Order: sequence, then C-alpha cells, then structure tokens
Amino acid sequence: MKHRMKLLGAGVVALPLVAGAATAFAATEPPTTESAATESAGSAAPAECESVDSVTLQLQWFFQGQFAGYMAARDNGIYEQYCLDVEILEGGVDIVPQQVLADGGADFAIAWVPKALATREAGADIVNIAQIFQRSGTLQVSFADAGITTPEDFEGKNIGNWGFGNEYEIFAALAQAGLDPASDVNLVQQQFDMVGLLDRSIDAAEAMTYNEYAQALEAVNPDTGELYQPEDFNVISYEEVGVGMLQDAIWADGARLADDEAYVDIATRFVAASIEGWAWARDNVEDAAALVVDGGSQLGASHQLWQVNEVNKLIWPAENGIGYIDEAAWTRTVDLALNTPNLEGTTVLTAEPTDGAYTNDIVTAAHELLGDSVDINGADFAPIEVTLNEGGE
Repeated sequence: MKHRMKLLGAGVVALPLVAGAATAFAATEPPTTESAATESAGSAAPAECESVDSVTLQLQWFFQGQFAGYMAARDNGIYEQYCLDVEILEGGVDIVPQQVLADGGADFAIAWVPKALATREAGADIVNIAQIFQRSGTLQVSFADAGITTPEDFEGKNIGNWGFGNEYEIFAALAQAGLDPASDVNLVQQQFDMVGLLDRSIDAAEAMTYNEYAQALEAVNPDTGELYQPEDFNVISYEEVGVGMLQDAIWADGARLADDEAYVDIATRFVAASIEGWAWARDNVEDAAALVVDGGSQLGASHQLWQVNEVNKLIWPAENGIGYIDEAAWTRTVDLALNTPNLEGTTVLTAEPTDGAYTNDIVTAAHELLGDSVDINGADFAPIEVTLNEGGE
C-alpha cells in the first residue's frame, strides 16, 4: 500500500497544511475500483494506504437510523478510503458513551451535549469535535383530545420522561412555562416506547422525531382498526418552543488531542469520512435504511426509512457545514443546562464549561480535506415522504 500523507502538526490542527494535503490527495492516482457509495458521495480520500489506523466508535444506543451515516461509512468502505478500520460499538440503557470514551474504552463517542458536559464537569477530559445534529429532535406527544398544545398545558398532567439525562429539555420547558416540576406536574418514568401514551396512563410522552413518534403512528387505533394518523396527536417540539439542546455530537479524548499528533490526524480523517457517510445517507435514504436493517437493527424497514429521513432533517441543511458547532446553539444549550432546576432543585451544570469543551478546528480541517467533493451544507435537501407500516415493518 502507498504512503498516506500526515495531515497535522503536533497537537493542533494546522489548517493551511490540511488544505495543501487535500490538494495533494486530489492529485493522487484514483482507485481502480470504488464502491457505489464512495462514487455517490464523491470521496476526496486516497484509495490506497501505507497503513491503516484502527478506530473504535461508541454509540449511545442500538444500531438504528440515528447512526446511519457512521454505518454507511463503515459498510460502504468510506472509512477504508480514509485509511481507517472502524469498529462501531452499540450502546444501550446502561452504557454511557462519553464515559466509555473517558475511560479509554473507545477512541470516539456519540453523545448528547448536555449529558457529555455533565460528565466533563465531573472530571472527564472530553471534547466535542463535530456537532452532527444541528437541531433537537425531542418531542412531547399527547392525544389530540387531551388538549396539550404548549408546555403550560403540562400542569396537573402525567408527563412521561425516560430519565438517564434525556429529560433535561422537559425540565427546561417546565421552567419556561413557570411550572414547578416537583409540584405542578406528575413526572412519570417512561419506558423507551409509547405504550404508556397509547394506554393513556401517560398524558404526554417523551419521543424522538425519528423513533418513538413513529412508534405511535405505527400502532393500530382500536376505534378505527387503522393506524393512528398525525391528526390524532398533538406534538410539542422542544426545538420550536426554544428549549432545544444540542444532541448527537462526536466527542474525542481531550488529552490525546493536545498531546498526540497521530490522534489529531485520525480524528480529522474520521470526521471527514463520517461526514461523507452522512452525505451518502442524505442522498440515498432508501439504501441507507436498508443498510441499517441489514446491519442488525431490531426495528422494521418502514420504521428505519422514517428514522433516516427524520434524522436527515436534524442535520440538513447545515449552514456552516455538517459538524460545525454553532456558538449560539452551544450557548443556548449551556445556559439551559446551567439554569434549569430538576426535581431536587439542582441543575445539569453548576458552572460554565471550562475552556476547550468544544473545538471547530477538527471539523474545519475535515471540511478542507473533503474540498468540493462532498456537499457539506445540503442547502437543497428535501425529505422524502415515508409510509409507515404496522409495527414499523
């Protein structure tokens, strides 16, 4: 295999060098064979490597469309084009991805920003290097006849939440509405499904646009014998009411970023390849959903198609390029984490994050590496129409 040019200087991202390296890559001999995925995405990476770097990515949940871009980059050979051998580890209820990263169990992790910042405040040296989801996908879903259309309507109601750090936006919405979570609402521990909503033991259930909301629409309405329809529900989007917090981001080891030139190089290539995977999932929605199903997801084909389509809406369009960390969105997330009391009156964060909690250096270098070969903005993105089947099949 041919030698691969190193991209970075010691411990920092050298943007002029990366730009020059991208130009050099463009001049290298193209591969004799390419995967269909790489052709579609327009890979900027060289086809051959002198050596391959092994990388482990820790997800925060099980294989599903939420992670389609990483799975596409792995299964379609995009990571390989960037001289990476990537192992993707599934998450689960008892797995805290940012802690796995901090403990050295993975090279990178996918985690929601407020959860990861709480872990960082507790002492973990982790850094957000790419904000993949640009918008929050958290909803509160209720039956239309319950009359819950704003967070103010939560008063006196059974409000479902998953816990495990997924409830921060609910507390922020309650605070914004002037409601005390300890006395004005009944917070109900919700399973990661919509059973409590459908049996009406929960008045308003927590849901993600790409997952649990679809589960409600995949269920049969006993009054009609047909699937529930969107008009059967009221949906409150925490993004739309102003308390959306940044979610899926790529986190890296801060100490290694500071001291390990090779790790910075790997991080840049990993982010670039992941971005290319997400661009492919945007442009090949049906194929991306099929890839996730074939990859071992426990959810059905129509559910995964819905999920990839909805996840794309959280990523695209990306005004500053996918992965770029917007300062205003970051500040809003931090402010909410600092000022939203939970049941005990405590907040997610007790102080402003220390310097270095995020950096745009890696993602900017990744954008430079990709050049014009991949559409990193998705300005013309348009979601498809998805028909859900019973049970998501």
